[in-house]
Amino acid sequence: MADAARFTRHAPGDRWYVDETYVKVNGVWRYVYRASTSLGRSSTCSSRPRRDAGAARRFFQRALTVLKVTPSEVVTDAAPVYPAVLNELIPSAWHHIEQYATANNPIEADHSQLKQQLRPMRGLQTDRTAQVIIAGHAFMQNLRRGHYELGSDTAPAMRVATAFTELARVL
Repeated sequence: MADAARFTRHAPGDRWYVDETYVKVNGVWRYVYRASTSLGRSSTCSSRPRRDAGAARRFFQRALTVLKVTPSEVVTDAAPVYPAVLNELIPSAWHHIEQYATANNPIEADHSQLKQQLRPMRGLQTDRTAQVIIAGHAFMQNLRRGHYELGSDTAPAMRVATAFTELARVL
């Protein structure tokens, strides 16, 4: 459904909020790197076993490929791996470091909604299922927030139902 809706997606903003959180996959804690744009659209996610420069580099390479937009500003927390990776991959972007959650609050709030959704589940068994569940969560959040042309003319309470009806007609 996300692939079918891709053509109705609004353009991403040029300010990215990037942060990582952790989820338990098959009893092992994994870092989930996530990006959100200035418009509040959850974009890409990547699950990695470590929080190092290699994981951050793979995440940003994937984000640049998927979004097809080079950001002018990237807001991150004070993780020491981000400056070197951003200078290597996106040297033109201004890297704003915010140690506390004030400037990076949109992505931190999105993390809490993701974890609230994952809590009642029986757990994630593989990295692939984690990727699918997290991407599905981001897709639903983006539908609710109106980041697609689907169901945009209906009330916010009925937006998701209308969007799924429109997608069912396409498929």
